[in-house]
Amino acid sequence: MDQASPATAPALKVAILGFGTVGSAVARILADQPASSPLKLSHVFNRNVERKRVAWVADDVRWSSDAEQVLASDADIVVELVGGIDPAHDWIARALTAGKSVVTANKKLIAKHGPELTALARKHGGAISFGASVAGGVPVIDALQEGLAGDQLYKVCGILNGTCNYILTKIENEGVSFDSALEDAKRAGFAEADPTDDVDGYDARAKLVILSRIGLKGIVQPEQIPCMSIRSIGAVDFTYSHELGCTIRQISRAERRDGHIYASVQPALVPIDSPMAHITGSLNLVLSSGKYGGQTAFSGHGAGGHSTAVAVVSDLLDIARGRFGDAARPQVAADVLPVTGNFASEYYLRFTVRDRPGIVAAIANALATHSINIDALLQKPGFNKDALPFVVTLEHCPAEQLEAAMRDIRKLDFLVHEPLTMPILTKEL
Repeated sequence: MDQASPATAPALKVAILGFGTVGSAVARILADQPASSPLKLSHVFNRNVERKRVAWVADDVRWSSDAEQVLASDADIVVELVGGIDPAHDWIARALTAGKSVVTANKKLIAKHGPELTALARKHGGAISFGASVAGGVPVIDALQEGLAGDQLYKVCGILNGTCNYILTKIENEGVSFDSALEDAKRAGFAEADPTDDVDGYDARAKLVILSRIGLKGIVQPEQIPCMSIRSIGAVDFTYSHELGCTIRQISRAERRDGHIYASVQPALVPIDSPMAHITGSLNLVLSSGKYGGQTAFSGHGAGGHSTAVAVVSDLLDIARGRFGDAARPQVAADVLPVTGNFASEYYLRFTVRDRPGIVAAIANALATHSINIDALLQKPGFNKDALPFVVTLEHCPAEQLEAAMRDIRKLDFLVHEPLTMPILTKEL
């Protein structure tokens, strides 16, 4: 892109692909920019675009239901907000190949194809920015890449999915079931009709992939990171976690050490005095740990049209100011490293059983066979003996060692439900 001075350069033409909640919020922010703004909305694409037209968009903006028209237009920057892999991947690749710059909030696409698209942007002299892809309006991508560039980061962790956090805090505060909390999240607009990506960890995993590449300089593919659902968590688990001085959050963590990337997305017990415990509702939190600068925290609203739109427009302004010159963003020298989820932690195991003699002995024997020590056993009175919940906590052990023991335990005939396992992160955060 030409490096003309801001005083003489014409405004860059911006095309928006996707005029949903975020796309319309981006357009609104651009419409409210002063006349001297370096950005000008020029094109809007959406399927059945006529039903999307709004009076507050300038008359000279071209509306289209044909993405080909927009990609072939004179737009300088394409904002991709349709989501998903296809056709977004093809559209972004074609825009970059044509020398345009791209801004996207598409975490799934950047997690899977980020390095490839970054290289394509650099080859053709454009930029690709995706600050809105992680933690919405929290500028964590920019902070890790620019603000902490002088440090050597070795760990990133946090609460990366507002839907899960809303559901978990609803269960904790009101004692409701997972299903009830999920329905409430849908009514409040935090959960999609199909919440799979959120509650089963795939959304947070895509974000963790991006943070690993930007922060830890490690190229990771989403399928390499194990993730666990929050669907099995109930009010009883908060009762027991509180007895242990903890609460439960969906924790995404990645650590670079010993020539590996250790990474996982899973519900976990975190101490009540941890910053993680105080992130409630739909808020997000990212903690980074560096060799020299120690721990840095970034927190704020991770979802919503306006907060995400602010991050998108911030990326647009960075490109318009020529901050990235002819180099694609981000310029990250990242390594392809082996990936493992084999963290060592203390563990919380919750069993629901048909009560009879010998249950604890059978579980203890299976754990001992795999050299795992029990720390404590917790059992509240008053539950039905045909579906009796109780908790076993374990001393420090690797995840793979525990999983081997759990394969044996799942074969035991007194189990009513699949056992729930969660790490207890009293020392790791």
